[in-house]
Amino acid sequence: MSVNGKNAIVAIIGGGFSGAALAVHLHRAIEGQEGIRIVVFEPRETLGSGLAYSTPEPANRINVPAGRMTLYPDDPDSFVRYIEKTNGLAGDAAAVLPDGQAYPQRRVFGAYVAAEIAPLLEAGIIEHRRGRVEHVARHGEGWQLQTADGDSHVADIVVVATSHPPPALPRVLEPLAGHPKLVADVNADAALDTIAAGDRVLIVGNGLTAADAFAALKRRGHHGQVVSLSRRGLRSRGHPAVPQEPYGDFIDPPSRGASELLRRIRVALRAVQASGASWHGVLDAVRLQGRDIWRNLPLQERRRVVRWLRPFWDAHRFRIAPQVEALLDTAVIAGQLQIVAGSLVSARLGQSGSLHIDLRYRGEKDVTPIDVDAVIVTTGPAHGGILKSQVFLVGLEQEGLLTLCPTGLGIRCDEQSRAIDQQGHAIETLLIGGPLARGTFGELMGLPQVTEHAVFVAQEIARSLLSIGANPRLAPSQAVSG
Repeated sequence: MSVNGKNAIVAIIGGGFSGAALAVHLHRAIEGQEGIRIVVFEPRETLGSGLAYSTPEPANRINVPAGRMTLYPDDPDSFVRYIEKTNGLAGDAAAVLPDGQAYPQRRVFGAYVAAEIAPLLEAGIIEHRRGRVEHVARHGEGWQLQTADGDSHVADIVVVATSHPPPALPRVLEPLAGHPKLVADVNADAALDTIAAGDRVLIVGNGLTAADAFAALKRRGHHGQVVSLSRRGLRSRGHPAVPQEPYGDFIDPPSRGASELLRRIRVALRAVQASGASWHGVLDAVRLQGRDIWRNLPLQERRRVVRWLRPFWDAHRFRIAPQVEALLDTAVIAGQLQIVAGSLVSARLGQSGSLHIDLRYRGEKDVTPIDVDAVIVTTGPAHGGILKSQVFLVGLEQEGLLTLCPTGLGIRCDEQSRAIDQQGHAIETLLIGGPLARGTFGELMGLPQVTEHAVFVAQEIARSLLSIGANPRLAPSQAVSG
């Protein structure tokens, strides 16, 4: 890398949790080195929240206890101290369970990350540019970035740390596009405001987002019938009644195939169940060993995991907060919520303003028609559309600098998180940060793993900056405008 480390500029595109965490840990990794600038491009007013932790919806809670959420892997109590210091649970009586575990609203965690990065912003150590990046191109030995406001910026290293793309509207539902009660993106502002308390609702998807959507409806006083549909009818699971230690070794010897990995997990599950423990410890062990498990699988086997096993993994790995789990359980018992396995067949406007949906339940040949008043899509990010989700990503793909990961998850990068171009070459100064790198690194959706990856990428960048090239680049005065 031909970079003058003393005057280097690192541009991070995306200031949600992934981008903010990377900026914080990059500062830690290069602390003491002078002249290195860390610039985060994020349109939002604050850094660190992103889609996940900026939601104002009180029903949306973090899905693990507060004691397991932190910006710093070496300081696991950081978030808990913040809550205590700021009285962050005030007015939220439901946040703390009888066992003392706290599940705060997600926005509380977003406020914590913003508070942690604020001193670095005030000191000018990290710079926040509130512009939406629309174009990124090579510029000499570095990069040029253009924002929507017309400003031009240059950088030596660029990290793509943007969010996942929104869900893609299922093709079957396209005849309903534009209908006021078709919620295509539940994360959009006021997305659920058009749904009345008595509306019959179809939720497409059964994961964490579906649970959050149902909880948000209930908080608004919704009492209408709800059908939650997914191909396998797998609902996100909850936490164990009694904490379980991780159980099982899935990397020594390494599994070389998806079927072999599944067999080993099933053997471990039978062992823990025979001892009276729950499945949670086995899945926790798989999560902790996830990167090594993933690295040992050939590409074809990774694809098999994504296609066949990922839905089961997601349902057991991404657990819902106990408060939300209790809400779902109560609704199922009361008959308000029906969780079903099946697929969409067709959709059209029905009589009297209703939405007519034809379903085919799993294992059945016949079509079952239902009429609902609203449809909420919670099918998860459209991974295949990531390079079309933002203008600057489209440009980088057209230039041959970014490609989709062949696993179908995110953007292709190498084991150093460097983007891989269309010729298969790693680009030293273009990196992929956060969950968009999960196709290479495996488990990169849970916050602990995202944080660890931020530390890893920060260290990779710091090592690159220490390997100072012989040719200085631009003078500091030419670096960032405005």
